[in-house]
Amino acid sequence: MSRQPLHDKIPWSYHGVIVTVRPLLMGITRRDWSGGEHLPRTGGFIVASNHYSEVDPLTLAHFIVDHGRAPFFLAKSSLFEVPVLGPALRHLEQVPVYRETSRAGDALEAARQAVLAGRCVAIMPEGTLTRDPDMWPMRGRPGVARLALATGAPVVPVGQWGAQRILGRYARRPGNVLRRPVQHVKAGPPVDLSGLVGHEHDTRALIEATARIMGAITDLVADLRGEVPPDRPYVPSASELHTRPRPGREGLP
Repeated sequence: MSRQPLHDKIPWSYHGVIVTVRPLLMGITRRDWSGGEHLPRTGGFIVASNHYSEVDPLTLAHFIVDHGRAPFFLAKSSLFEVPVLGPALRHLEQVPVYRETSRAGDALEAARQAVLAGRCVAIMPEGTLTRDPDMWPMRGRPGVARLALATGAPVVPVGQWGAQRILGRYARRPGNVLRRPVQHVKAGPPVDLSGLVGHEHDTRALIEATARIMGAITDLVADLRGEVPPDRPYVPSASELHTRPRPGREGLP
């Protein structure tokens, strides 16, 4: 498909990233995209996607940008402390997430303001690379649900598969990009959160909204993989979330 013109105002640095990174992705990947009609052309909304490779935020952004919207990501605050990368993320107006600190609410408020200002806010609800042994979406964090219920903005679920063939989970070197691995990205209709909007302080409402969002993402991933997902999402232990398993070669050709 041809790239659609952007409907969002973005900083000049964002344009610079697009003209630099997009040709690279076009050169090293092939694309199997569907469901782009579910991305609103105007107004604020939330994109929620699975997370299984360090590269999948780029493939997700490629999909969204080529459909005419510019995603603004919630990213771990530690990335904003990395030389060069941190200042770049700030200039790109991405949103830092301060987990388990007194500033944890800052990300929600910044994301809320971005949505209300008409932006596309992209979130990986799992919060980190999935720990599921077979790379299915694991249990999601409630942040995306809290943002959706606080704003009433539509949540467009997106399933991705194929980025692990560019860079495997925890891999130290890329795969064989000369083969131009296919990147499967599929967006679904907005998640039905009826009866829950406005109840962002209700724990049960957050659990239900998170389950609906993650269920929609998992269904899309299952369709892309042509496989049946687990009956229940994987629930990682605290130690798993604070350690990085040894690099594997999942999905690499």
